[in-house]
Amino acid sequence: MARPDKAAAVAELTDQFRSSNAAVLTEYRGLTVAQLKELRRSLGENAQYAVVKNTLTKIAANEAGINSLDDLFNGPTAVAFVTGDPVESAKGLRDFAKDNPNLIIKGGVLDGKALSADEIKKLADLESREVLLAKLAGAMKGKQSQAAALFQALPSKFVRTAEALRAKQAEQGGAE
Repeated sequence: MARPDKAAAVAELTDQFRSSNAAVLTEYRGLTVAQLKELRRSLGENAQYAVVKNTLTKIAANEAGINSLDDLFNGPTAVAFVTGDPVESAKGLRDFAKDNPNLIIKGGVLDGKALSADEIKKLADLESREVLLAKLAGAMKGKQSQAAALFQALPSKFVRTAEALRAKQAEQGGAE
């Protein structure tokens, strides 16, 4: 029978897997306590970084419906549970790993879909959600301006054509 403390740990990890948008598994072997503290700060406010026991975390992930991470639970493992923008946390992990080669990104999960370490690095290369939304709004505003100019051009062209036709008729009427 499972010990109550282990059952509670599995239940807590299961809740974290269910409530987070993304989870990234890392190997932290060789990092100091100060470096881990710096890493936690670099992830942003919407992420929790926790050193975990592989067996309990594997059970919790399976209970949360995530079976794609089973192969990654070997060696010293820590999980970054992301509840906000996953791009910000992925950038924090990538940048920290550049400065500290002891941090190895193993893989993760984003909205239930498994991600490899390379896919997490590609996610980190994306711009933040706010920047992407601003670009989208700018593109939509530009298209609206083009549409307004087009709609304004049609009556203007009609008026110029009608004026040219009237002038031509007046010229022909005066010539007779």
